[in-house]
Amino acid sequence: MFMADIAGVRVLYTGDYSREEYCHLCAAEIPQFSLYFNSEKMAKTIRRLAEKTLEVGESVSGLLVKKAFTCQIMALDDLHVFLQLSTENISQRITIAYNGAFGVLKHRLKQIFESVESLPDEESEGLAFRVHERLTVKYESEKHISLHWRSDPISDMVSDSVIISILLILILITSYC
Repeated sequence: MFMADIAGVRVLYTGDYSREEYCHLCAAEIPQFSLYFNSEKMAKTIRRLAEKTLEVGESVSGLLVKKAFTCQIMALDDLHVFLQLSTENISQRITIAYNGAFGVLKHRLKQIFESVESLPDEESEGLAFRVHERLTVKYESEKHISLHWRSDPISDMVSDSVIISILLILILITSYC
């Protein structure tokens, strides 16, 4: 259903999906009207920013949050209270069955990545190396290696490419045997 203005006459068009012919009804005369809105906005400071009284013309720095037609300015440190969310650091670990030589893996990863550095024995408790200072590859046993990293977009991307490289090396090892 919609309203159309045809030759100065307002017509209400109702197009139901029945097999009857369409019905055109003349609309009631509706007078022209206009709506005016107050464009002035007010934002209230809350929590830490509200502790200090501001003078007229004094600026405040914070985060503007709009919620339910109200505006509030808060300190960035107060955002977790407003959102009721917390952030955490996630450490990820994956263990992969790997029966190849650990030196071969390190050599192949050095060919792919710029930064592959051995870790001292006291820090890694055995054979280990770090890729791009983000991912630690550790020799667990003759049949397993493990990868350790803190989750963030770049570290996840590096870990994905290292995992794929390890799987490709495993495919090459099994195809030659």
